[in-house]
Amino acid sequence: MGCEEDVMKIGKGLDKMVSAGVGGQTQALDMLNQLQRLPITLEILQKTHIGMTVNSLRKNSQDEEVISLAKTLVKNWRKLLANTPSKGDDASSKESKESKKSTSAPPSKPQPAKQTSFPAGNTTDAVRLKCREMISNALKGAAMPDGCTVDPDELAERVESTCFDEFGNTDAKYRSRIRSRVANLKDAKNPNLRLGVLIGSITPERLAKMTAEEMASDELKQLRQKLTKEAIDDHQMAVTGGTKTDLLKCGKCRKSNCTYNQVQTRSADEPMTTFVYCNECGNRWKFC
Repeated sequence: MGCEEDVMKIGKGLDKMVSAGVGGQTQALDMLNQLQRLPITLEILQKTHIGMTVNSLRKNSQDEEVISLAKTLVKNWRKLLANTPSKGDDASSKESKESKKSTSAPPSKPQPAKQTSFPAGNTTDAVRLKCREMISNALKGAAMPDGCTVDPDELAERVESTCFDEFGNTDAKYRSRIRSRVANLKDAKNPNLRLGVLIGSITPERLAKMTAEEMASDELKQLRQKLTKEAIDDHQMAVTGGTKTDLLKCGKCRKSNCTYNQVQTRSADEPMTTFVYCNECGNRWKFC
């Protein structure tokens, strides 16, 4: 059980890295090395879907070590599946033994494919059902808001169906879209997104297509607006209120066609800050 929990934790960490663009290659290597040391069985592979996660990391990574180690893990796990006797072989062996005792025994019924616990709805695809389950769990969170009567499973089905209709399959882009929804819904610093979906101010169809900026928390949106305004103000100040000079050289294009101005950004006894704008390539910098 401990091994399965470790695999689940590592899988969640790798999912977050894929959703965020696979940053921190050292961390990814550490996680893959941990997986390599764990005694992973075929049952654990089927329960955790870690093979899909590692394969997705391999496709999205640019680091050769990460790609190589991910390939090795997936190859070894496929051997587990290949070395497992198929149901057909087991049935043939059993039938041969039973035929010695009786020829009238009825054939055994084929076992249905194992699915997730999520309601099948309008699909039986295991990947899609797993994605719906992830979205539903993210919507449920630690507790449902007071007075909320909506069914998270139904909302999750609508979100996933909208994503699937857009991509037409369950490839890497589809899975990345699902993971980004799940990550933002689980973000403790962004409770308004989950609440908005549960109370109906954000429809499941809209959630499925929202950009990262649209899903961001109010605090992060305000920070982005502040940084954007500062960048625009710096640019306008350098262009419209500055003094042209050829005494300063741009470090980017190496030309001396610049505009500068000076602003008192610190205390009065400190020197002024000089903002410089290159009229040739648009590069901006400052120095004291």
